[in-house]
Amino acid sequence: MATTHVVSLFLPYTVNFEDKDQECRPPSPTPRTHSRRASAISIATRHSTTSLLDPTPPRTPGGTEVDDPFPQFGPLSAALHFAKPGDPHSLVRNDAHLPDWGKQAVFNQPQSRAGLMPSGSILDFAKAHEDLQRQRKDSHQRSRRVSPKSKSSRAGSHDRAYEDKTWSVVTGVHGNGGLTNAIRDAKESGDFEVTWVGTIGFPTDSIPAAMKDDISDALLHEWQSSIVYVKDKDLDGHYVHYCKTILWPIFNYQVPDHPKSKAFLDHSYSFYKSVNQAFADNIIGSYKKGDIIWVHDYHLLLVPRMVREKCPDAQIGFFLHTAFPSSEVFRCLAMREDLLNGMLGADLIAFQTDEYAQHFLQTCSRLLTVETVAEGVQMESRFVNVTSCPIGINLASTQAIRETAEVQDKIELLARQYKGKKLIVARDKLDHIRGVRQKLLAFELFLNRLPEWASKVVLIQVATSTSESSELLSTVTDIVTRIDSVHSSLEHGSPLKFLQQDIPYAEFIALCTVADILMITSLRDGMNLTCHEYVICQDGTLSHKKWGPLILSEFTGSAVLFGKSHLSVNPWDFSGMAKAIKQALEMDVDEKAKRWTHLHEVVQSHTGGVWFKQLAQALEKVHTEHGARDAASVPRLPVQQVCDKYKSAERRVFFLDYEGTLAPHRTPAGLPLSSPQRVLDALNELISDPKNTVYVMSGRKPSDLESDFRTVKGLGLIAENGCFVSSFGSESPAPDSPGLQRSTSRGVRRDWTGFPDMKATGEWKTAVKGILQYYLERLEGSYIEERNCSLIFRFDKATDQDAATRMGGDCSDQLNDACNSMRVRVVPIRQAVLIESLDWSKRSAATHILDELKAQHNLGDDDKKQPTDFLFIAGDDREDEVVFRWANELGKSGDVENVYTVSVGKRNTEATSTLTQGTTGLLSVLGRLTKISADAAPRDYFNSKVKA
Repeated sequence: MATTHVVSLFLPYTVNFEDKDQECRPPSPTPRTHSRRASAISIATRHSTTSLLDPTPPRTPGGTEVDDPFPQFGPLSAALHFAKPGDPHSLVRNDAHLPDWGKQAVFNQPQSRAGLMPSGSILDFAKAHEDLQRQRKDSHQRSRRVSPKSKSSRAGSHDRAYEDKTWSVVTGVHGNGGLTNAIRDAKESGDFEVTWVGTIGFPTDSIPAAMKDDISDALLHEWQSSIVYVKDKDLDGHYVHYCKTILWPIFNYQVPDHPKSKAFLDHSYSFYKSVNQAFADNIIGSYKKGDIIWVHDYHLLLVPRMVREKCPDAQIGFFLHTAFPSSEVFRCLAMREDLLNGMLGADLIAFQTDEYAQHFLQTCSRLLTVETVAEGVQMESRFVNVTSCPIGINLASTQAIRETAEVQDKIELLARQYKGKKLIVARDKLDHIRGVRQKLLAFELFLNRLPEWASKVVLIQVATSTSESSELLSTVTDIVTRIDSVHSSLEHGSPLKFLQQDIPYAEFIALCTVADILMITSLRDGMNLTCHEYVICQDGTLSHKKWGPLILSEFTGSAVLFGKSHLSVNPWDFSGMAKAIKQALEMDVDEKAKRWTHLHEVVQSHTGGVWFKQLAQALEKVHTEHGARDAASVPRLPVQQVCDKYKSAERRVFFLDYEGTLAPHRTPAGLPLSSPQRVLDALNELISDPKNTVYVMSGRKPSDLESDFRTVKGLGLIAENGCFVSSFGSESPAPDSPGLQRSTSRGVRRDWTGFPDMKATGEWKTAVKGILQYYLERLEGSYIEERNCSLIFRFDKATDQDAATRMGGDCSDQLNDACNSMRVRVVPIRQAVLIESLDWSKRSAATHILDELKAQHNLGDDDKKQPTDFLFIAGDDREDEVVFRWANELGKSGDVENVYTVSVGKRNTEATSTLTQGTTGLLSVLGRLTKISADAAPRDYFNSKVKA
């Protein structure tokens, strides 16, 4: 069984250190030393120690010595993060509110030794630069004064602090809880062999090298986890400063009000890149052929490409757990191209919703000027598939937690305490993205409009603090105080219970069970699995309350997944949220049951295990397709076999691309293409065999093709990538009919069949030219090339090529949005943007031609037999891929006996064979085929053709 490398910034496991003289035991949720216990008391005093059983909490709550059925462990409690503290196999909280990295609050672990970063303020750039230079100078001078022995002694003092400690493996608090639970769910089927790759979740500079090796061996062999060791300074700069300060806000549409200083950006990105490289090196070092690599989340955007460069055949997937912003927001990132190209190293890029996937495609089109289609991104040498697949929860483990005695006891206590009350439950991190302020304002508005509900409803808001939330906390505190002062009473207490602390996992599960409503008002959230847990808890098996409505922000991934079964709200619409609260409280039982039933079906069908299996199947499928299309895996054209099949065939059809296939795109002198005599001679000889039907395909206009091939009488032509067809042998006069256009080129008359509606084509061309005019006026040297059914915005002669490339991407993105309803596609090509019809292609033209030939051979429409037993197609660019695919399908189905699709040159392709010699190689093959025709023809055959 192939190994699946699950790559995440933090492993699901970490290490807890204890003194050797202490009894070996699993870590307790309570603090472990006297000094830490004192710290815990002081912290718990500073934070709210309110119990859910207190009907009316004090406005300024303090510490309490009263035994509480719901003990407040404070920020030091492992119970906040795990269902079973001390059990490494425990179910992890899907949405754990984590302590800051390097500030260990759950286990005995080292503190970070990372230094200070440059100031983030752009106003401090000059001072930060001067300080950095001074630090480097002082460091150099100190290193010269300190003897090697002293330095060794000083460095070793930190290491020796942990030499006398024992350690044990425990569940980590920094890992992605939803990912951990999903992988464990998938592994239970026995279909996957998983190795985790990540950091161990705490600063490691203080750990001796020998102990690091011991920990690595234990985690690798006992816990299938490969540790990536990086310096404290690198991980601090990567995670705290780049990921959390720059990437996280941008990915959640929180564009900073002022830019960060260049020194801060440069330093933090260098750390980001360094950590990504460390991950890539770890993967490359352990990679074996056939292994599967899954890279997770925005912390490791560069890893796929780094691994691809060293392991070009590796099966690599990337999943983004957060939202992906629109191109207008993503372009605010200074290193945007590097980040996108890093992701595009994967075979498959997956997102939580179709919206995020569409944003990614638009961003690639706009910023990288690459072609994007619904299925993915067409790179120069490879195709990258893009899809969406929402993550889910571990149903079995969640149900097991619900059935524990601890949860059931808390359910009974909560039911007694809040008897007769309607409970609205919410749990959020107190930051600018979770929408706590908006939720409280909406609840206040609801109470102001309907004061009679103040005595009948309680909103329990669990809000965990963050280091950057002081200003937000002040605002939220004002709202809480206002609600309490206006709507609380001695008889009924307060309608709002605001806990500025987290609660244990078991307690939250109990709270979801007795709740009447769950309210989530995030301004942006990749998925949000809390609402999935709530739906499971509302089945009515453990409480008389059941089928509670779900109020959910429309900006969460789960809102897309649940459809219309929840009450969708806009967090910025306070009035709308107040109405949703009223609707949820007054909803009748039948509607509750109907909504909950659908929600429950969705949660059950979109579990974590199903998510991982679907991604694994999708990655395997696309990797196989990519391998078949890879230039290195496409075999050379079997020329001798082609000659043998050609010789025995009776009805042969050729579709030959013009530019880049039959002849170079340009002459060696750089002049526009014209047909070399050798090409004309080869086509004339090929046509001279009556068994052959020959078409030349091109993106050029009909008049251009007529001029270039005027000496090849009877040659079939496909112009403007399938919009026009001049049938084989159509130079003789034919009766006029709808759809036919007659043209004359230097005495040669041709009939052309035009497929597009020229009136509709003229309308969209007029609209597009209006948009292109904007870019023409702003890009000196650009121009529009107009064809009958397409437009090309060219900037190969632009004076500023950097600006041209940037504006070309903007133009593609703008046109894709504007032309979505016009059946038009916009394709970025080399130094240009092509705008053409979506309905017509070389494939549609080839299908039309075979239908014509079928009619000529009196084959009925229902007859699957094709009018050819030998089909040969040669091309060199993306427009030819659709006709390659079409021909290959005919060959696989057996409709055509002999099919040869040939890609000229080295490129990623769906063709079944390749000719690396380019146009010369193709003409050589055609020459061998015409020689077969000449040898098989009667002696006077060609003389009679000349006389005729």
